[in-house]
Amino acid sequence: MSRFDASARTVLFAALLAALPAFAQSAEVKREVVGNRTSENIPEIPAALLEQLNRYQNTRGAGLAGWTKDGCLLISTRFAETAQAHRVCQPLGMREQLTFYPEPVAGMTPAPANAWRDGFVFAKDRGGDEFSQLYWFDEATRSTTLLTDGKRSQNGGTTLSRDGGLMAYSSTSRNGTDRDVWLRNTRSGETKLLVDAGGNWSPMDFSPDGSRLLVMKYVSAAESYPGVVDVATGKLELFPVDGGKASFGGFAFAPDGKAVYFISDEPLRGKPQEFQTLRYHDAASGTLEVLSSRIAWDIEGFTLADDGRHLAYVSNEDGISKLHVLSLPSHNEIRLPALPIGVIGGIAFSPDGKRLAFSLNSATSPSDVHVIDLAAATLARWTQSEVGGLAASTFVAPTLVRYPTFDKVDGKQRTIPAFYYKPSKPSKTGKYPVVINIHGGPEGQSQPTFSSNAQYLANELGVAMLVPNVRGSTGYGKTFLSLDNAAKREDSVKDIGALLDWIAKQPELDASRVGVIGGSYGGYMVLSSLMHYSDRIRAGVDVVGISHFGTFLKNTESYRRDLRRAEYGDERDPAMARVFEQISPLNHAGRITSPLFVAQGRNDPRVPWTEAEQIVKAVRGNGQPVWYLLYADEGHGFAKKGNSDWFGAATILFWQQHLLND
Repeated sequence: MSRFDASARTVLFAALLAALPAFAQSAEVKREVVGNRTSENIPEIPAALLEQLNRYQNTRGAGLAGWTKDGCLLISTRFAETAQAHRVCQPLGMREQLTFYPEPVAGMTPAPANAWRDGFVFAKDRGGDEFSQLYWFDEATRSTTLLTDGKRSQNGGTTLSRDGGLMAYSSTSRNGTDRDVWLRNTRSGETKLLVDAGGNWSPMDFSPDGSRLLVMKYVSAAESYPGVVDVATGKLELFPVDGGKASFGGFAFAPDGKAVYFISDEPLRGKPQEFQTLRYHDAASGTLEVLSSRIAWDIEGFTLADDGRHLAYVSNEDGISKLHVLSLPSHNEIRLPALPIGVIGGIAFSPDGKRLAFSLNSATSPSDVHVIDLAAATLARWTQSEVGGLAASTFVAPTLVRYPTFDKVDGKQRTIPAFYYKPSKPSKTGKYPVVINIHGGPEGQSQPTFSSNAQYLANELGVAMLVPNVRGSTGYGKTFLSLDNAAKREDSVKDIGALLDWIAKQPELDASRVGVIGGSYGGYMVLSSLMHYSDRIRAGVDVVGISHFGTFLKNTESYRRDLRRAEYGDERDPAMARVFEQISPLNHAGRITSPLFVAQGRNDPRVPWTEAEQIVKAVRGNGQPVWYLLYADEGHGFAKKGNSDWFGAATILFWQQHLLND
């Protein structure tokens, strides 16, 4: 054999060796396409598991949208594949379905009691792409009319004037990037651009006479700028912000149209404030009154009665909602009936102002709508959602625990709050396996709400669930909220490491069987936790998660990019880009050695599907047979029941195979 032939054979042999990992990878990927679902390496789900899960997956809830003019309640609930608009006219009355779409209906805004026509505005997108269009549902004719451009724009935040003649809303239709405020004359259909000052603007409330509109520019969870617009001229006047920078929540005109109510953490008399308080400000007299000063927690929202006699607001106290009602103009708190412990959703006064409706969710009961008679201080339940035929008495309620983390505050060890779902039955092995469930946001907050998944894990599999609120979560003050910003991103991951330490010290928990699951930013936390703690975490489920902050910011929809830069950092800054390279799981996929399940929606505008594709490919490069699920008709999460159910079953199978099996 010639020297050339031997050299060629050596090169060919080296090339074949180099190609072997690629061949092995392609050989191990088992793909199945069923309708809009593509799954890779996910085994067939046993019929027995699907049957057992069926009852847990057939729970449903009801959320409040508001009151109709005739005193009925407009609610959102699901009876088929997606949540639709329904009407209920008496306690535990029939739920009349009003909309019938394959896509979920959201953002329902009923016409005010004094409106010139009866019906409601709602939003609907396509396949979870979040380019929601606004529609009018007319009560008299039961017809639906498209109100926005019907193109690739995002529309929402509907606000109606007292007579229903004007409708303000946010839209990206001008340039696809900025959220402007638009104004629609509901009688003539004429639409005009009202605020185009750049950034993320939302309408808040019309003055009683409809001549002015309160608006808000949102920059981040810690920074917003309120203002008022003259509806006729479009002149925008920004309100001064004490301290130059603050967070604002709700903003509404007082009944007299002169003063305003709002939520903010602005400094008070030069003193910084950790929490958002409810405030009343009369600019003419200079009166500034803090209405929730005795509550050392965030105020989440408020609403005013149309008759101007009451204001209701909700405080978030260590993850639990507390409802308060004030009489106006005295601001004295009125007596309310005892309410179940839980998390309160929408709140709305009846057209006559005599009743207050709200939705309530608890760890052992899905969301349902309740109504308080204010004069009698009595409570009535208007919806009772199904729990799949399960015995609600067996549901597990979590306890709130606090575990020490790696740093100190004021010389004391910092603690992280977490909700702990502990199975009621003794463990067959003496210790409970654990699933850590991490919320998204990152400026979100986990609260003790109903989770059929947590109940199934506890009651059927004997698995405990821990739901932490790591640093960066809302609800615990502005300092805590800022602890994970920009270069401090991985400090929140260290909080998961501290939780693993805490688990190891609990005699009833099995530190050798810990799984982690999370969505969106929580998905990043899953990947990063596996990157740092694969030796202590058995398996992880990443749902629509970020795998590289640089590619995420490059590919997320343009209307979100600056909002996310305010939280995560700006990838155009070389120093920040270096941080992203250091902390992004994609660059350290070789350290992810635990089994991984990645699930994604193809139409996700927030975390593009490419984030999932690239981490799946990278981790498979380690020889890991990653499970991968992609839905072509979903976006940032799974809104369709069939899709959600199949993902839920696949997740349970994943835990059975990689968390519970030896």
